[in-house]
Amino acid sequence: MIKKIEISYRTIIFTVLLLLGVWFLYFIKDIILGFFVALLITAVLNPTVTRMTKYRIPRTMAVILVYLFMLGFTALVIAIVIPPLVEQTSGIINNLPIVLGNVGLLTNITDQIIKQLMTQLLSLPSQVAKVTISIFSNVLAVITILIFSFYLLVARKKFEDQMGVFFGEKNKERIIRIIRSLEAELGAWARGQLILMFAVGLLIYIGLKILGVPYALPLSILAGLLEIVPNIGPVISAIPPIIIGYAVSPVIGLSTVALAFLVHQSENYFLVPRIMQESTGVNPIITLLALAIGFRVAGIVGVLISIPVVIAIRVLTKEYFASTQKAS
Repeated sequence: MIKKIEISYRTIIFTVLLLLGVWFLYFIKDIILGFFVALLITAVLNPTVTRMTKYRIPRTMAVILVYLFMLGFTALVIAIVIPPLVEQTSGIINNLPIVLGNVGLLTNITDQIIKQLMTQLLSLPSQVAKVTISIFSNVLAVITILIFSFYLLVARKKFEDQMGVFFGEKNKERIIRIIRSLEAELGAWARGQLILMFAVGLLIYIGLKILGVPYALPLSILAGLLEIVPNIGPVISAIPPIIIGYAVSPVIGLSTVALAFLVHQSENYFLVPRIMQESTGVNPIITLLALAIGFRVAGIVGVLISIPVVIAIRVLTKEYFASTQKAS
């Protein structure tokens, strides 16, 4: 027998509305992304602001002071770090063939690969120019995110009080509980990750300076940035200083290997347990997958917020299953 499949108007309307909703979310993805970054900044800064209010400092003034300190510290770091960073990075690029030759790698690399490598390196100045233009063109987006997070910090209490208006008094407590859980986990992870990246970068910098390895600043910054990638990041960040160390002398190269191993072990057995004790962390495999997806979707910004997104999904999933168990 031939079976008829009937589709109701309600199903068609629902499907059309669903597709329109997905399209609309994709259309405003930049706004959603910016708001999520603002929430992350709020989660990181809120504990400090709340602690300051306990000393009878008005919340608005506390937020302004935290912002001034944050912006001043950022400007100071840029003023101190950027000039030597640019100089030393240029030195690495200019001296790369010599370094590879001293290590003996040039004999194992074909001329074609060398040409490709040098082409990419020579294009770095134009890439830097593009990134600089992109940063200045996105200044408005950065200012918008900072304004969002400013008002979220200032109106934190009012925001919770108005939850009942948007979601109903019945769901108010549940929504507030979810927001506080998100804030606690995101804030703990972000603060811990920033401290860990700074600590690893500082240890690598001090170690490379003691050993006399050139270009310590960009190499240590690379180590700190790659700290966000578990297990693989420290290994990748250790390769450039080891190669440069071997170019100086075999003893310095072996010493650099020992330094990378020592910092990695210190990180695993001392830094991570102490710094990240408030954060439940994310499985390394899930972290790598999230970083890859984040880079594919939104580039560098996607990489930066991929782990917070995973943490947010985890918190919402826990809340969903907890509410389902209570209902049953």
